[in-house]
Amino acid sequence: MRHLDFSPLYRSTVGFDRLFSMLDNSAQDTPSYPPYNIERTGENTYRITMAVAGFGEKDLSIEAKEHALTVKGERGNETETGEVLYRGIAARAFERRFQLADFVEVKGASLENGLLHIDLSREIPEAMKPRKIEIGTGDQKQIEASTH
Repeated sequence: MRHLDFSPLYRSTVGFDRLFSMLDNSAQDTPSYPPYNIERTGENTYRITMAVAGFGEKDLSIEAKEHALTVKGERGNETETGEVLYRGIAARAFERRFQLADFVEVKGASLENGLLHIDLSREIPEAMKPRKIEIGTGDQKQIEASTH
């Protein structure tokens, strides 16, 4: 895979450095285990589904911190009751990180049939939502702020 150079964009944009850094980091080789899906379930809701066959609730940990979601899986030492002739179900430890956009929060997680579902929601604060600005006529006076 070719490396993209974002340096020309740094000269003509302001505040997008975090986005370019994320694009740079995502272009690097990322592990493919465990497989996962990211789906949009509504206008502002999302779901990450990870295939974690062989892992139980006690083997998994989910942490959301500063625009990052980290999912870790570690299996304890289990004794085999018989001789394993072929191991096709991976039981290796993993750590998968997801970058979350602003105002995206984890709402919950569930484990069923070997699939870990993590539900996310984007909740934009009222102050950040678009608002309509009324256009006044020249008759209206602007109130000046007093300085103390």
